[in-house]
Amino acid sequence: MDGFLQFEECVRDSPSFRQSLEQHESDVEDLEGRIEKVVKLCSKMVEAGQVYAECNQLFLSALSEFTHYHSKHTVVANCLRQFNQGLQEMMQFHTMLLDQSQRAITQQLTHLLSQFLPHIREAQREFVRIGGDVELAAVKNAQISPNKPAEAERASLLLLATRKCFQHFALDYCLQLNNFKVQQKLDILNSVFSYFHAQYTFFHQGFDLLRDLEPTMKTMASELAQLSTECVAQRKDLENQHLLVQQRDACGEPVVVLSPSNGGAIQGYLFKRSRRKNKTWKRCWFSTNNNQLLYTKTHKEQPVVLFDDLRLCAVKSLDSIDRRFCFELLSVQKCCVLQADSEELKMAWINAVQSCIDLAYRDKVESEHTQLNSSPPIPVPEPPSLPAALGVALRGHGNHLCCDCGEAEPRWASVNLGITVCIECSGIHRSLGVHLSKVRSLTLDSWDPEQLKLLCVLGNEVINSIYECSSSDGLEKPNPQSPRQVREVWIRRKYVERSFVKKDCESADAETVKLRAGRKLYQAALDGELVSMATAIAQGAEVNWSNPEEAGRTALIGAAIGGSLLACEFLLQNGANVNHRDQHGQAALHTASTRGHTGQVCLLLKRGANQYAADEKGKDPLSIAIETAHADIVTLLRMARMNEEMRDSEGFFGSVGDDETFQDIFRDFSDMASHNPERLSRRQFSHSAEAGEEDGVDGAACGTKDEKT
Repeated sequence: MDGFLQFEECVRDSPSFRQSLEQHESDVEDLEGRIEKVVKLCSKMVEAGQVYAECNQLFLSALSEFTHYHSKHTVVANCLRQFNQGLQEMMQFHTMLLDQSQRAITQQLTHLLSQFLPHIREAQREFVRIGGDVELAAVKNAQISPNKPAEAERASLLLLATRKCFQHFALDYCLQLNNFKVQQKLDILNSVFSYFHAQYTFFHQGFDLLRDLEPTMKTMASELAQLSTECVAQRKDLENQHLLVQQRDACGEPVVVLSPSNGGAIQGYLFKRSRRKNKTWKRCWFSTNNNQLLYTKTHKEQPVVLFDDLRLCAVKSLDSIDRRFCFELLSVQKCCVLQADSEELKMAWINAVQSCIDLAYRDKVESEHTQLNSSPPIPVPEPPSLPAALGVALRGHGNHLCCDCGEAEPRWASVNLGITVCIECSGIHRSLGVHLSKVRSLTLDSWDPEQLKLLCVLGNEVINSIYECSSSDGLEKPNPQSPRQVREVWIRRKYVERSFVKKDCESADAETVKLRAGRKLYQAALDGELVSMATAIAQGAEVNWSNPEEAGRTALIGAAIGGSLLACEFLLQNGANVNHRDQHGQAALHTASTRGHTGQVCLLLKRGANQYAADEKGKDPLSIAIETAHADIVTLLRMARMNEEMRDSEGFFGSVGDDETFQDIFRDFSDMASHNPERLSRRQFSHSAEAGEEDGVDGAACGTKDEKT
């Protein structure tokens, strides 16, 4: 359809209008067929996807059994468990994609047809019916004789009324067709766009999930390389043992096992004569253990004690029967005849049993009855413990329930918001973008101490008191049973639009609000007030806003001045520029080095701070630390610089990763800054102002670094 139906032509009911109307009706039928085809194929695709999801779920259940099979191998079991959890989450994303595809294609297009086609069909029927009436009225009016004025007047009035009614129905019919033409473009494009956005979200979530699994994949790759090396070595060792045993022992001769270290204990196959039927012999496996003689008929049975105490027995060769290689054990209560496979084996058994008897007499071994009655205590298995990061995160106020829907035992967290969320809400948080919410797993990912502290200091109760402070305008907060679309609307209203955040000043314009929020954020960062910082960001403060009243310093530089490690981490997680410099050319690393905040220096270096940047006086952070004589900071900066130079010298194909000593020192400082900040007091070099020459200072710094290293 290139254009709309013209209402003027509709009133005239011209041939061109009829031709255009016929073309529009044909286009409507064609579009209806195409939409029904798309909806039908979409339903088939969703059904096939559901079957695929069910089969994939069965497949993942089978894969999870590998985890139980390798439970003794901690690294392999841990990697398999994390992979299985990641794949399970991917299946959740796939299920969401199918649901969104169903809603985007089937529901929207079906709604388009159901909204317009019934009205169009009804209008078409009335248009055709009234059109026929107009034709009949026109014919009747034409046939009236001029000599009958009364009948002619009635026919004319009937024709006029019928034509007027026809024109009204024709105009309504044209309006329905034109409205359908306008709406179908919007609905079809919106449907396809919704489907494409669902696909985009699905692949984006999958990419983020796999990126989170990269540390596990690296661990598994390392384990695979080690297992491959061990496998080759073990196979070679097994082949050597096989060849050695084949050449040494596989000669067809019967074998007995002697243990000289265990008092001459012996085990092997013997024939035992039945005490009831002298001609019945049974081949059994015999062994001596703890002054006893035991035997078992098959490997499925438990060993039976033949003689309780060998000290009360005598052993001798038996040559008076019609079978070879026999010997006899006698006690006060019973006797037993045994037969070996050769004379050598018979003598080996006789000597071994006699050695056991002699040893029992020498050592005064207690009877086996006492040993059997004393059983060792059964160890009680310890309950499985939660992963370390998860256990710490759940200590925060309200963190045991999802921040957005209240589901129990959440396993995901938003690092920059400082909240814990369930798997359903975590997928929606991922779709918001990392500039709004950085989602990480509390069981799959590694966490720094300061990141976990953010979850404990802020937590779900604090963040909800900020982001859910004002009324929700009748919008009900989702619960664990709420569908995804309800959760998505709530989360976007809460974190993207920030509809429920209490406004600092309702009447102020946007620039004034931004300025006030920026000042509030800077002051809160200076004071280390995390809750006030989170409130300022929720109220629209820009993290990288330069405060003109403080020489262009940002909130991150203010946090470095105040010395709060958590304030620095919170700002960095929320997008603070670690290398922003004020009007004097100083960044947060310069400020932390000047004021001797070792924990902040360690954190800023980990987050990519430029340690070579010079201020307006030409001093870099290392020069400032040496000048102010902060020993630990000099150590950190020198080690970081040394590590970077070593890494650059290795070239592109050099070894991957940082120096182990550098990593150990940084890990120690980071843990100390998070858990024992009082130990990072300002340790200064001992040199006076008169003797503070440059060489002396450098020498003291190097000495401190060597001692620390």
